[in-house]
Amino acid sequence: MPAERLLPNREAADLIKLTREIARDELAPLAARYEEEERFPREQFRLLGRSGLLGLPYPEQWGGGGLPYEVYLQVLEEVATAWMSMGVGLSVHVMSCFALAEYGSDEQRARWLGDMLGGELLGAYALSETQAGSDAAALSTRAVLTGSSYVVNGTKAWITHGDEADFYTTMVRTSPDRGRGISCLLVDAATPGLSAAPPEHKMGLTGSPTTQMIFAAAAVPADRLLGAEGEGLKIALTALSSGRLGIAACSVGLAQAALDEALAYARGRSQFGRPIIEFQGMEFLLADMAAAVESARATYLEAARRRDRGLTFTRQASIAKLVATDAAMKVTTDAVQVLGGAGYTRDFPVERYMREAKVAQIFEGTNQIQRMLIARDLRKT
Repeated sequence: MPAERLLPNREAADLIKLTREIARDELAPLAARYEEEERFPREQFRLLGRSGLLGLPYPEQWGGGGLPYEVYLQVLEEVATAWMSMGVGLSVHVMSCFALAEYGSDEQRARWLGDMLGGELLGAYALSETQAGSDAAALSTRAVLTGSSYVVNGTKAWITHGDEADFYTTMVRTSPDRGRGISCLLVDAATPGLSAAPPEHKMGLTGSPTTQMIFAAAAVPADRLLGAEGEGLKIALTALSSGRLGIAACSVGLAQAALDEALAYARGRSQFGRPIIEFQGMEFLLADMAAAVESARATYLEAARRRDRGLTFTRQASIAKLVATDAAMKVTTDAVQVLGGAGYTRDFPVERYMREAKVAQIFEGTNQIQRMLIARDLRKT
């Protein structure tokens, strides 16, 4: 049951059609096997890049698609419906390009952004540390300007695409000032002194490696500083607002996949002489799942439209992330219930969907942090 979409123009409709074809033919058939094998789909990211999907919300002059977030997020949702790891990876890559696209100089953008948006380079976002997750200002990875390079020491944690990315948009401490002492470096993966720890053993998204990234006297050229020294926290938090919309869209895609699987099963499974979809208990469960999916989709689209119009959207992004990820957790859990014992086996994908949904309530700021941000914004009004 593909999502019904109200798109702004024919170009957007054609893009969604292309994305659905790629998702159906190139992504969905591989998802279960790659997740079981914990295999990273690097070639599939290159395919998205060649198809123009890795830089959709960025300006055409730098190799992007020049499309509004309203359209980009719906493309992202379609990808996540087929394969959550690919959707999350696309969202992380787009967020990793934000600092260069918005704060880099024209010379820096001309040098690196085209390959990043065109899919030749895959990005990672290195903000979190073991003791600085929700409290980003507490990060301790240190960068000291020595001659023409920043010498970086420290460890970043929970890095999506760790040891697979070609570049790391990295927040580092360049002065002791808690909030204003953080800067942003665009770190090449081949930088001497940069290495990855073994991947984390996760309950879901196993096709997407998550690692610590270790900086041991890593020399990063000074021309890879994005923005001014001290602007890193502002860059990071601004990027996260848009990144939360990406996770919201991915979560809706995952919930849509779970709803589709549950509907197909309920139509085909018969008990007491009729399809189980005809029983009121099942009807109400499926109706609640559909309501959760469609309301979450409307929530992220409202936030995206505000962003596209240049309006403040930080609170709306937090609401979208909160609503969509909680919905994904509920819908995927209910999908397992619809399938009963079969849903608890790996013969059907809903058990994987449920495992994948959980982390969406945690990354890009836990849902408890989203509630704090929403409440803090409400106090201002």
